[in-house]
Amino acid sequence: MTVRRDFKDPARCRPDLVIGREEPFAEAREQLARGGSVLLHGPAGIGKSTVLRALAADNAGGAPTVLRCSATESESHLPFLALADLFGLVLERVCGALPAAQRTALESALTGRGESTLQRDGLALRLAVLSVLRALAAEGPVLVVADDLQWLDSASAELLGFAARRLGDAPVQMLCAVRTEGTEGQEYDRHLRACPPDTRVVRLGPFSRTQVSALLDHRGYTGLSRSTVRDIHRTSDGNPLFALELGRALAESPARPRPGEPLPVPTSLRALVLSRLEMLSDDARRTLLVASAGARPTPALLHAAGRDHAEEETAQAAALGLLATDPEEPALRFAHPLISAALYAEAPAHERRAAHAALSTAASDPIERARHLALATTGTDPEVAARLAEAAALARDRGAPSVAASLGLLAARRTPAGPADAADAADTADAAGGAPGPDERRLQAAEDAITAGEADLARDIAREVLTRATVPAERVRAWMVVIEAAGQALGEVDAVFPQVLADAGDDPRLLALVHYQLAWRELVVDGDFGKARREAAHAADLAARGADRRTELMALAFQSSTETLMGHPAAPATIKRALREPQDPFVACHHNGAGMARFRWLLMSDQLPEARKSITGLLREARRRGMVESEVHFLRFLADTELRSGHCGRALDLARESLRLARDSGIGEGASAMLASLAEASGGDVERALALAREAADHAEVDGDQMYLSLALAAFGYAQSVAGDAAGAVRSLRRVRELEQGMGITDPARGRWHGDLAEALVRIGEPGEAQELIDLTRVHALRLDRAGVLAVLDRAEALVRAARGEHEAARKQLASAQARLGRLGYGLEEARAAFALARLRARRPGAAPGHAPYDEAARLFRRCRALPWLRQVDTAVAAGPVEPDTVSADTSAALDGLASMERQVASLVMEGATNREIAARLFISVKTVEATLTRVYRKLGIRSRVDIVRLAAGRRTR
Repeated sequence: MTVRRDFKDPARCRPDLVIGREEPFAEAREQLARGGSVLLHGPAGIGKSTVLRALAADNAGGAPTVLRCSATESESHLPFLALADLFGLVLERVCGALPAAQRTALESALTGRGESTLQRDGLALRLAVLSVLRALAAEGPVLVVADDLQWLDSASAELLGFAARRLGDAPVQMLCAVRTEGTEGQEYDRHLRACPPDTRVVRLGPFSRTQVSALLDHRGYTGLSRSTVRDIHRTSDGNPLFALELGRALAESPARPRPGEPLPVPTSLRALVLSRLEMLSDDARRTLLVASAGARPTPALLHAAGRDHAEEETAQAAALGLLATDPEEPALRFAHPLISAALYAEAPAHERRAAHAALSTAASDPIERARHLALATTGTDPEVAARLAEAAALARDRGAPSVAASLGLLAARRTPAGPADAADAADTADAAGGAPGPDERRLQAAEDAITAGEADLARDIAREVLTRATVPAERVRAWMVVIEAAGQALGEVDAVFPQVLADAGDDPRLLALVHYQLAWRELVVDGDFGKARREAAHAADLAARGADRRTELMALAFQSSTETLMGHPAAPATIKRALREPQDPFVACHHNGAGMARFRWLLMSDQLPEARKSITGLLREARRRGMVESEVHFLRFLADTELRSGHCGRALDLARESLRLARDSGIGEGASAMLASLAEASGGDVERALALAREAADHAEVDGDQMYLSLALAAFGYAQSVAGDAAGAVRSLRRVRELEQGMGITDPARGRWHGDLAEALVRIGEPGEAQELIDLTRVHALRLDRAGVLAVLDRAEALVRAARGEHEAARKQLASAQARLGRLGYGLEEARAAFALARLRARRPGAAPGHAPYDEAARLFRRCRALPWLRQVDTAVAAGPVEPDTVSADTSAALDGLASMERQVASLVMEGATNREIAARLFISVKTVEATLTRVYRKLGIRSRVDIVRLAAGRRTR
C-alpha cells in the first residue's frame, strides 16, 4: 500500500534491476511516459515483479499518488481485499467528495463494519470506485500498481475494470502484472478487463544464454564455467528465477557436476514439481524417469526400453501438467526442462543406472547407445571405453564436437589407468595394441571442447592432465590446449612458453607446435609482424621435418596472412604453398587455415565476388563440423565482405549474429564487436556503433592485443566521423597510424582507414597533413595494386583540393573516383563519393535548390540501406546552400610548416579548448602544451592564443 508522497528526487531504475529486460522495460516505460497503461505477463519466475517494481520506481516521480496492491493465492477468496489495499490510506482524503450512498457502500466494503456485496450495492460501489479515482486524479496524476493480477479477488477486479473503462481523459494509469503460462500466454485476455482500454500488453519471455550469464555474474555466481552456464540455461529454460536457484545451488555445492552429468536441482525448485510427481503411480514415475534420461524420448523408444504401458502412463503425466502434448510432434516433451531435471535428480542411483541400461539397447543411434552404456556402468571397463571413443569420433564427424567432448570424458573415466612412468606406459600401449590411455582420451576431449567453443572446459581438462602427465607429447599437447583456451589474451600465458619448450626437447613435431603458438604471441602481444612471420616459417619447416602436415599447413597459412598484411611480396607464393596437396580437412575450414588466408588475400585485392564465395563456403563447412570459433569469425568476415559491397542491411544482420554467438560462447567478442561497430555506423545506430567500438578497444586493451586494438580504434574513428566528430576521428585514427607503423603493417587494404583520416583532417582544417598521408599511402597502394584504396584516396584528395579552392579539379576527381568504386563493387564508398560530389555541386553559383543535387547520393545510400548516411543527406538538404570553405595558400603553407604535435595543439586552440583540456585530450602535460604553443607563436609570427583564433577566422576566404 502506498500513500501520497512528494518526490524531490525522482526514483530511478537501476540497470541491474532489469538485466535482460532492457527492450520490454523501454517499451513499457515509453507507454507510461505517453500516459498509457501497461500489463506485464509471463510464467512464474520470469521476472514480472522485478520489472514492475523498477517501472513503478521510474514512473513514480510523475505521479503524486501511487496506489499499490499485491494479491496472493491464499487471500484471493476475500472480497474487496485488493480494493482495501489500494484505497485504505487515501480514502479519508477524498471521502467527503463522494455522494452519501457511494461513501456508505465503499466504507462498508473496505472496513467490514457493514455488510456490502456487489449484488446488493453493485451500482453504488462501482460509481464510488470511479469517483475516488477521479477525485485523486483532480489533485494530480495517479498510478495504480497491481502485481499478481491473477490472484486479485473477483469483486475488486470487477470494480477496477468498471472504473478503468470510464476514466476517459482523467490522468489515471495502471501498471499491472499477471502470471500466464505457455509460450504465447494468451490467458491474459480476461485480465485486460481490469485495465483501461489503452493498455499495452508486454510479454516477458525467457532469457538468452548471454542474459542468464549476465544475471548470474551480477548475483556473484562468477565461478561457473560457460558449459555449466549453458546447462543452467537449458535446465531453467531461460527462467531467471530458476536460473538463479540453480546457480546458487552450484555455488554452494562442494563438488561440481562433471561434464555430461545433470545439474543438482535445489530443494526450492524440486518442491515446485515433486508434489505433482508424487501423484503419479510407481510405474508411471519409472516411465518418466526413462523419458528424462533419453535424448529424444518417443512412445516407441519407451516400449523398446521395456515400458509396456507407456501410452497410459505418459497420458497420466500429461493430465498432471508434467508433459506437454502436441499431436504433430511424436517425441515426448516435458512441460518444463526443470521437471525432467528434478525427476532425474530425485531418483536413486540404481534406478538411474537401470534406466540407462534399458536405453543402451533400445536407442537406435550408436552415440546414444554408447552414452547410456557408460552411464549404466560403474568403474573402468576397456570395452565400454572403446565404444565411447568410437561414439566420440562419430559425433566429431557429424559436426557435434561438444557431444564428442562429453563422450570423450566418459571414455577417459572408463579407461583403466596405466603405469605411472612413461616407459611402462609405452610398453602397456604396445601390449594393448596401441589402445589410448585415459589422459590421451582426456586431451582429445579437450581439443573437441576447443572446437566447440568451450574454452574453459578444455583448459580445466588440460590442467588436470598436466598435474600427472610425464610423457612429453602429452604434456606439450596439454600446454597447446591451455594456450588455445587463452584466445587473444596470450599475454596471460606468457609463463607457459618456457615450460612447454622444455617439455618439447628437440622433437621437431613438438617444437613445431610451440613455435606456431610463439608466432601468434609475437603478433598479438608484441604486435611484431616481422618476428611473427619468421616464427611461423620456422614452425612450418619443423613440422615438415617431423612429418606433421596439419601443423605445417597451419603455420604456412599464418605466414601467408602476415605477409599479406605486411604487403610482403612473398605472400602469393606462400598462399600457394599452403594450398598444395595433400590438404587436411580440419585446416581447410579453420579460421586460421589456408582457406582463410586465401579469402583475406581476395578481399584485400578487391575481388569481392570471389571473396564472398570463398567465405560462404568456409562458413558452411564450419557450421557442418560444429566449429564454433570458426563460425564466429567467418560470420564476421562475411559481414565485412557485404559491408564493403554496400549491402549494409545484410552486413548488419551478419555482424549482430556473429556478436551474439561470440558473447554466448565467450569467443572473439572484441573482434565481433569491432565489426558490429562498423556495420552499425554504416547501416544502423551510430551511438551503438560508438559503444561497440569502445567495447572492442577495451577487450583488446585487456588482452594486450595490439593487432585488434588498431582495428577497434579504426572502427571507433569511422563511427566518430559518421557521428560528425571530425576532431575525435582524427585523434583515434592518428593512433591507428602509429600502431600500424609500429607493427610493420604497410598494406593500406588491411583496415582501409586512411581515407577516413584524410577526410577528417580536411574537416578540421588540416589539408596539408591530409595530403601528406594520401601521398604516402598511395605509394604502398600502387606497389600492391590496391585499386579500391587508390579510388578512396582520390576521393579524399578531391576534398583537399576543394578546401584549397580547386573546385573544378575536385569535382572531376570525385566523379572519377565514384565511377571506379562503382565498377569495383564498393557500393558504400561509391555512395560516399557521390555525396561529396553533391555537396560540391550544391555550392556552385546557380545550383538547383533543395534536394536535387543530392538525388544520386540519396539513391545510392538507399540502395545500400545506409541509414546514418541518408540522415546526413537530409541534414545537408535542410542546411541549404553553403559557400565553399577554402584555405588561403599562404596560411595553409604556414600551418603545414608546423610539426604534427604543434598542428594538433593549434587545432584544439582553434576549437576553443583550454590548455588543461588540450593536455587531457592529447595525454600530455600542461607544461608541454605551453611549450608547444610558444613554438607555434614563433613559427607563425604571432603572440597569443587570440592570434591563433584570428588566424583560423582569416583562413576562410571567398
